[in-house]
Amino acid sequence: MTLSRRAAALMAAAPLALSLVFPAQAQTTPDKVLRVAPHADLRTLDPVVASILITRIHGTMIYETLFSWDSQLQPKPQMVDRFETSPDNLTWSFHLRDGLKFHDGQPVTSRDVVASLNRWMARDTAGAKLREYTASLEAVDDRSFTLKLNRPTGSVPFMLGSAVGQIPAIMREADARTDPTTPVTTAIGSGPFRFNKEAWRPGALVVYDRNPDYVPRAEPPDGLAGGRVVKLDRVEWHIMPDPATAASALRTGEIDVWEQPAQDLLPMLEGARGIVVDKYTTNQAMLRPNHLFPPFNDPRARLAMAYLVNQEDALAAGVGDEKWWKTCGSYFVCGSPNGTEAGSEPYAKPNVARAKQLLAEAGYKGEKVVLITTNDIPAIGRMAEVAAANLKEGGMNVDVQFQDWGTVTSRQPKKDPPDQGGWNLFVTFASAATMQSPITNIGTNMACDRAWAGWPCDAEAERLRNAYVEAIGPEAQQKAVVALHKRLTEVQPYRLLGQFDQPYARRSNVSGFVPGPVLTFWNVEKK
Repeated sequence: MTLSRRAAALMAAAPLALSLVFPAQAQTTPDKVLRVAPHADLRTLDPVVASILITRIHGTMIYETLFSWDSQLQPKPQMVDRFETSPDNLTWSFHLRDGLKFHDGQPVTSRDVVASLNRWMARDTAGAKLREYTASLEAVDDRSFTLKLNRPTGSVPFMLGSAVGQIPAIMREADARTDPTTPVTTAIGSGPFRFNKEAWRPGALVVYDRNPDYVPRAEPPDGLAGGRVVKLDRVEWHIMPDPATAASALRTGEIDVWEQPAQDLLPMLEGARGIVVDKYTTNQAMLRPNHLFPPFNDPRARLAMAYLVNQEDALAAGVGDEKWWKTCGSYFVCGSPNGTEAGSEPYAKPNVARAKQLLAEAGYKGEKVVLITTNDIPAIGRMAEVAAANLKEGGMNVDVQFQDWGTVTSRQPKKDPPDQGGWNLFVTFASAATMQSPITNIGTNMACDRAWAGWPCDAEAERLRNAYVEAIGPEAQQKAVVALHKRLTEVQPYRLLGQFDQPYARRSNVSGFVPGPVLTFWNVEKK
């Protein structure tokens, strides 16, 4: 086993012993307590206000959604018992299943659902799309509600089961009436775990206790769908921002799970006795151009970018071992239900000569191109360096500006010119669950000022995206997604850098994790 210099240095600096923060309450049986090192500290409790991953994982622990995505990213009923649609697909009637109860003992009612969905639709990308199609949303009785649309879409269950962005978590009506921009602080859901607010120590410890009143579905777990059977008494998140500390804690058994181990340390972890490394989800990497300013306001320059940037080089540098990554020409994720690569074939391999020709046609004359990036997330920094080197081969004058990740993300929304604090390019990645659908893939939203940072603008792509939303049935959706994908390859909202697996590491006496968009803790056992 060969460790990188960074990995060796990290392990050399690791403490010999750790002092974990434990809850003040009486301890439960050790094999019923799972200790986890999450990738970040939990700062915001409201998964409808915050879209960050750690809050989404927290939300999945304590809240539920009406539908849930299975391992194939297909929606399955979760809180819903059954639903019916009218022949014209404009009226959807939903009925809640038995046994739904909030952590304060109150039953979940359709009034809670209506208030929660209205709040979510004001915050989330998929929610906003559903709101475009909504004529009315009303409670019929305590267990039933009706959604009426102004035009048909077959994607209602998919949107109501969204596991990305701001999730459509069902909250108590009083909480859901909170302003959509103001975080709810009560953290009372109906899910399989209860948030232990008394034991919470921001920056150190987050505690979840099994919900004894929770009634899981009868189906086996599949992604986020199916029965959420909790086999633990408690899950503790121990905040360990230092990778060496987390690695040492896992090796000594002081923690049971490391949610997102550092790529540099994977060889060491894979070779350690009593540790298992596996994947739970996939990410899509991208090089995002700013469509507002030259050169990438010209689609020919964006096509040149696609011809120049080599996915294999970027992934090898950013991720390392080839078993964790693969090249992919699909904006909607290879292997997903929407994973067509139609139109991307010309960009599978670099073509420097064609890129130079396109740059000349776009009027590029060597002006500085600002690429903002970070080393805080090593994979991003390394992929950015490779992308810059590839672009320079085509004659582009790339200025790579390294900053902390917080500064990079604060610059991304700025529409200032690149030489006045703005930017031309950045590298990032997002979960495959987010990117696999035209409804949730924010990078392919080309709605101009209403689009994500980069602000791509293409009326034809937006028309085709809406055609996908309005398609009824798998065949119609597949036809629509192919047409949309071909258009996206012509206008290049971003350069695909391929996809890579997100690993997690666990002690070998821990089992039962179900792959999905986030790491979940139902079905998990510790022996």
